[in-house]
Amino acid sequence: MKMRLLLVSLIMVFLASSCSPDPIEPTDIPSAINAVEVEHELLGIVNAHRSALGQGDLAFSPVAYEHANDHNDYMVATGSLSHHNFSLRASQISSETNAEFVAENIAKGYSTAAEAFQNWLDSPNHKNTLEDDFTHTAISVKVDDNGTFYYTQLFYR
Repeated sequence: MKMRLLLVSLIMVFLASSCSPDPIEPTDIPSAINAVEVEHELLGIVNAHRSALGQGDLAFSPVAYEHANDHNDYMVATGSLSHHNFSLRASQISSETNAEFVAENIAKGYSTAAEAFQNWLDSPNHKNTLEDDFTHTAISVKVDDNGTFYYTQLFYR
């Protein structure tokens, strides 16, 4: 009886811990190197595109930049492209900036700002985000040990 109770308890603990839809980012993730020139170039490309459409430039947000960097470090550490924990990032940005709405574009594997931007432009959902009525943004671009580029752009209004 005790063995069966222990087994049922272990199964319940396993099931409860494996049902999280939004994984929690580990806190001991090493910080990858930023490709600052690519970040600046990509922000320039995004704002030039928006200007051509008659929209205003997106202002740089240090708050969004911190969250974009943290997410890129997570993606580099896991080697995956993901929106894991976006709702947490969005909530924190909203809390810190009084933002009404937060969105995110991510990319992996593009070695230039122009390639990453074109990838987003070719995707209807990413293009809509680029062209939406946001007021602030930040772009983090990080490179892993194999030379793979990771991109996170956060937007808010």
